[in-house]
Amino acid sequence: MLLAARLAIFLCLPFVLAAVLSAQKVTVSQPTIWANKPDVAAFEKIENDRLAAGQRAIDTLLAAKGPRTIQNTLVPFDEAVHQNNSAGYFAGLMEQVHPDVTFRDHATAMLTKASAAQTAISLNHDVYNALAALDLSHADAATRYYVQRQLLEFRLAGVDKDDATRTRLKKLNDQSTEEQSMFDRNISDGQKIVEADPSELDGLPQDYIDRHKPGADGKIHLTTDYPDALPVFTFAKSDSLRRRVTFAFNTRAYPKNLDVLTSLMKTRYEIATLLGYSSWADYNAADKMIAKGHNIAGFIEQVDDASRPLAKREFEMLLAEKQKTTPGAKEIWDYERPYLSESVRRTQYDFDSQSVRPYFPFMEVKQGILDTAADLFHVSFQQEQNVPSWDPAVETWIVIGGGKPIGRFYLDMHPRPGKYSHAEMAPVLDGILGKQLPEAILVCNFPAPTATDPGLMDYGDVQTFFHEFGHLMHHILGGQQQWAGISGISMESDFVEAPSQMLEEWIRSPQVLAKFARHYKTGEPIPAELVARMNRASAFGRGSWVARQNCYSAISYDTYKTKPEDVNLDKVTDDDGRRYSLFTPQPDTHSWASFGHLGGYSSAYYTYLWDKVIAEDFFLQFDHQNLLAGDAPMRYRRVVLEPGGSMSANDLVKNFLGRAQNITALQHWMAEEFEKPGQGSQSAGK
Repeated sequence: MLLAARLAIFLCLPFVLAAVLSAQKVTVSQPTIWANKPDVAAFEKIENDRLAAGQRAIDTLLAAKGPRTIQNTLVPFDEAVHQNNSAGYFAGLMEQVHPDVTFRDHATAMLTKASAAQTAISLNHDVYNALAALDLSHADAATRYYVQRQLLEFRLAGVDKDDATRTRLKKLNDQSTEEQSMFDRNISDGQKIVEADPSELDGLPQDYIDRHKPGADGKIHLTTDYPDALPVFTFAKSDSLRRRVTFAFNTRAYPKNLDVLTSLMKTRYEIATLLGYSSWADYNAADKMIAKGHNIAGFIEQVDDASRPLAKREFEMLLAEKQKTTPGAKEIWDYERPYLSESVRRTQYDFDSQSVRPYFPFMEVKQGILDTAADLFHVSFQQEQNVPSWDPAVETWIVIGGGKPIGRFYLDMHPRPGKYSHAEMAPVLDGILGKQLPEAILVCNFPAPTATDPGLMDYGDVQTFFHEFGHLMHHILGGQQQWAGISGISMESDFVEAPSQMLEEWIRSPQVLAKFARHYKTGEPIPAELVARMNRASAFGRGSWVARQNCYSAISYDTYKTKPEDVNLDKVTDDDGRRYSLFTPQPDTHSWASFGHLGGYSSAYYTYLWDKVIAEDFFLQFDHQNLLAGDAPMRYRRVVLEPGGSMSANDLVKNFLGRAQNITALQHWMAEEFEKPGQGSQSAGK
């Protein structure tokens, strides 16, 4: 778990950019990630050079004589962290975004090699003993915490076990990395095609229909990529099309991932038991805020108790909507949920999601998010022009703070074959103060604008963009550390979704939307009345959303809480679906096979809800009439984001809130719409 844990973070028209350009253009001497346009051989040389530099640093550490000091021990140790993380980040990124399958195959192999190097360090007795012998009496608090945290991770890696056990653990960790990579690759590479009659696109946005013309066979061919699939789930009137596309989407990595995930579960279980834990879930929780595996089960039940009454109320509203066309219906299939939710928002809240899409063309949304982040975090952004990359659509940006560069990020925002099919922020380089700028990338799959198509985004797309940009700013602002090992998002991993989910709330601010949400044809600002209806309608379904996320949390935990041979993946998925969600699962989808978080997050999908609790608690500290007013924005930056991993996330929370988080803010958030007096729509749920 030591250094390899960092790899799991792989955690969402011409336009004038004057609003985010720095008043004075700055340059960065640090080359971009693709500056030398590497082919496979050059890529592998970069990776091998980094791993060799990491090994030289460890050799230097071990060769040191005399008392262990910061200079002769922690400095070379952190250099190894820096080099090995850089190798792992680059390999993991290329595995997910490079357009050539052969290159991706080589990236997978290099990711395994980088992970093996990290595992070897985590199992090295002599390195552990050297760190344990450090005299930290005169060190600053961040350095003391760094060493303390690393010693815990060494022990969790099994450094104190006998030689035979450590040898076995190294093999298992290498195997786990390879299996997780294959699990992810099977999802990314598993695109499916669904044939549809033109009439089945009824209800979908006109720009969607315009992009999907019939082929020579008279059929329309839809992929399981997000820009094709998600609008179908929400808008297609054809029940058959929604059912077929959902089925294809959920089965895109089946049956390939059956053997892969089964093997990964066995590998992880053996790692956990070799280290004295009863299950992978218990082991995986040991260095997180939640601390114990059984605490995950308790949290899931707490959330279930909090969300179920509201989820039932919302379900009854959805069922009543379905009964308009299916009299006597008693159940709702899971694939029907998005469409029925949209129908309820339209009929009960006088809001049609398509009505806001014209105000969300991709380029303007991107600009708006940059402007919002600039205002909130007191930074500016400058695009680097003519920068080579693995795909022509990738953009490169510098983050400027205090008149100087403080980071760089890349935007790879649109789908293509073989690319990671979800949305994520991934670290590219750790920030090391005075030595290396932090770098990160957003890998998303939003509609691509063209000369004739502005790439209109759904409300959920915009929310996802805000979410991922929250991750990105956390990595950049937290990347101004002395040590690579505490840079960026390196605290307990069940805190990482809190800043990103908190930034999602900005999409609901009329103040924020007024800056960028303009009609792509007329330039008209989004009407305040439409924003009010959008916010009221978006508040509907929150109880069901929490219940759904809780269901995924339970699947994640139940998959890893016991012996793998006792786990039937289909049964776990179906049972938890029925236990925590009121919707009936679509049969034979084997949806676990495409549930990518069972690889990276493994048993810790609860992180999203755990951090939603924290995020809503954080958001309460801001002035909701003016999100940029008062001291909350800069205090949030200084107290929560800038420390990076230099202290426990529990302390980050307490330092900002003045107490530990509690579920009260989430409960208010879930019930916000139903708690408002005087709304005619409220009676519908009673």
